[in-house]
Amino acid sequence: MLSRAYRALSVGIVSVVVLIAFEATAVGTAMPVAARELDGLALYAFAFSGYFTTSLFGMVLAGQWSDRRGPLGALTTGIGAFAAGLVVAGTAQVMWVFILGRAVQGLGGGLVIVALYVVVGRAYPDRLRPAIMASFAAGWVVPSIVGPLAAGTVTEHLGWRWVFLGIPVLVVFPLALALPQIRRRASGPVDEEAGAGSFDRRRIRLALGISLGAGLLQYAAQDLRPLSLVPGLAGAAFLVPAVLGLLPRGTYRAARGLPSVVLLRGLAAGSFVAAESFVPLMLVTQRGLSPTLAGLSLAAGGVTWALGSFAQSRARMAPYRERLMTIGMVLVAIAIVTAPSVLVHAVPVWTVAVAWGVGCFGMGLVISSTSVLLLQLSAPEEAGSNSAALQISDALANVVLLAATGAAFAALGGGSTAAPTASAAGSGHPAAFAAVFLPMAAVALVGAWVTRRLRERAPAR
Repeated sequence: MLSRAYRALSVGIVSVVVLIAFEATAVGTAMPVAARELDGLALYAFAFSGYFTTSLFGMVLAGQWSDRRGPLGALTTGIGAFAAGLVVAGTAQVMWVFILGRAVQGLGGGLVIVALYVVVGRAYPDRLRPAIMASFAAGWVVPSIVGPLAAGTVTEHLGWRWVFLGIPVLVVFPLALALPQIRRRASGPVDEEAGAGSFDRRRIRLALGISLGAGLLQYAAQDLRPLSLVPGLAGAAFLVPAVLGLLPRGTYRAARGLPSVVLLRGLAAGSFVAAESFVPLMLVTQRGLSPTLAGLSLAAGGVTWALGSFAQSRARMAPYRERLMTIGMVLVAIAIVTAPSVLVHAVPVWTVAVAWGVGCFGMGLVISSTSVLLLQLSAPEEAGSNSAALQISDALANVVLLAATGAAFAALGGGSTAAPTASAAGSGHPAAFAAVFLPMAAVALVGAWVTRRLRERAPAR
C-alpha cells in the first residue's frame, strides 16, 4: 500500500479520512458552545440531523456520478462542499445559518465517502483492499483521542468558530497528493457507453425521498406530542419506498450475499452509534463524571477499533472473514449490554472503558470487512451504486435507531436534568438508559446472525 506506485494515493486519501475524522470528533465538543452563543439550544438536534439528512442524498448522487463518470468529480465536489459548509457554519451569526452550513457539509461528506470507496475498488488490487480499509480505520485513532481535547482547547482560548474554520485550509495537502493519482488510476467510467448516459432520475428522486423522510422522522422523534405523529408518518411514507428502491433487493430479509452485507453494515453501525451516543450522558448524570472524563472513557476505543481492522486485513485471515465478523458482532453485543452495569454504583466506572474497548475491537473486525466484501461482490460498473447502498444502510440505521432510542429515553424521563445522587439507581434515569442499551444489544445479536448469510450458497454437486 505504501510502495512507490501507491504511496501518494494512499497518503492522500487517508489524509482526507483523518480530516473528516477530526471534524467529526471535534464538532461534538464545540457544538454546545456554538448553540448557546447563537441562541439556538432549542434547535440543537437539527445541527446533527441536518448533516445526516443531506449526506444520504450525497451518497446516492456520488454512486451515480462515480459509476457513470468516475469518482474524481464526486470527490472534488464533495471536498469543496464539505469545506464550504465548514466556512458557513464557522461564520454563522444565527442558528439557522449554522444548520445550513452543517447541511452543506453533510452533502459533501456523503459525496466524499462513497467516492473514496470507488477509488479503492478501482485503484487497488484485491490483495491491498483490506489494508487500505484498515488504514481508513486507523485514520480515526488520533482524532478520536486528540480531537475532543484539541477542540476544547481551541474553543476555550480562540472560540468555537475556529474549530470549523481551521479545517478547510488543511484540505489542500491531501488534494495535491491524491488528485493526480486518482485522475491517472480511477478517472472516467468503467463502461464508456454507460458513461455517455445521464443519471438515473428515478434513483435521484428516491434519494430526495430518503433524505426528506429521514429529516421528518428525526423531527418527529424530538417532539413527543401527539401532533408529531403527522411528520413521523409522512417521514415513513417517504422513507420506506425509497429504502426498498435504493438498497439491494432482499436486504430487508437478509438475502444471501450482497444484501446481507449491506444489512449487516446498518445493524452494526446503528446499534453501536446509538448506544455510544448515550455513554457520556450516562456517566455524567448517573456517576457524576466531568464531560471531559466521560469523553475520555471512550478514547481507547479508537485504538482497539484500529487493531480489529488491522487483524482482518492480514492475508491469512481472509479465509475466516465471516467467522471474524460473527465474533465481532458478539463482542459488540457484549460491550453494549455491559455498559449500563455502571448504573449500579458498586460497579467501577472504568468498566465502561474496558467494555467499549472490546466493542470497538469487534467493530473494527466488522466494518472494514463489510467494505472488503462489498467490493468483492460488486461488478466494476456497480461499485459506486453498491458503495452508496452500504453507506446509506450505515447512515440510515444511525438516523432511525437514534430517533427510536431518543424517543424511548425521553418517554421514560431521561430528559430531566436532576443531578445525580447516591440513590440515582432508584430514580427514573436508569430505566431510561436501559431502554437504550438493551434493545441495541439485541440488534447487535441480530447482526451476528446475519454474518452467517454473507456468502451465497455453493451450488450442489
